Amino acid sequence: MRLAVIAVGRLKDGPERELCERYRERALVFGRGMGLAGPEIVEIAESRGRRSEDRKREEAEAILSKAQPGLLIALDERGRGLGSEAFAGRIAAARDAGTAHASFVIGGADGLSEAIRDRADLTLAFGTLTIPHQIVRALVLEQLYRAMTIIAGHPYHRA
Repeated sequence: MRLAVIAVGRLKDGPERELCERYRERALVFGRGMGLAGPEIVEIAESRGRRSEDRKREEAEAILSKAQPGLLIALDERGRGLGSEAFAGRIAAARDAGTAHASFVIGGADGLSEAIRDRADLTLAFGTLTIPHQIVRALVLEQLYRAMTIIAGHPYHRA
C-alpha cells in the first residue's frame, strides 16, 4: 500500500522540516518489508481566495485531485481521537484488504472543507487543541512510523 501525506502549505527549511524528514526516512526504510511504500509528501499551494470558504473549497479540489483511490484519513480538530494501536490496526487492515493507497490529509490555515471530511474514511484529531499544520505534519509522520513498528512488533512503541 502506498502512503501519502497531502498537506496544504509548504514547509520551509528548519527544525520542523528536519523532524518531518527524519520520521519520513524511518518510515520509508521500515515499511519496505511490510508492504507499505512511502510516505510520499505532496504539498498543495495555499489558496489565494478572498473568503475562508473559497479558500477551503479551492484547497479541497486540489487535495482531491492528488489523492489516489483508497483510504483517505483527514486530520481535523473536529475528528475523533484514536490511540496509536488502533491507528496501526486501521492501516494494517487496509493493507491486508488490498487497499492500494492511503492518503493522510492536512488542511491549511482555514482547516479542511466539509467536502474533504465527508469523503474521508476517517476524520482523526490529535486532541482538541488547534495545532499548526507544520506540527500536524510531524505528528502524522511520527504516527505512521509508530504504526509500522506496532504492526511489526518492534519495541519502539511502549503501550
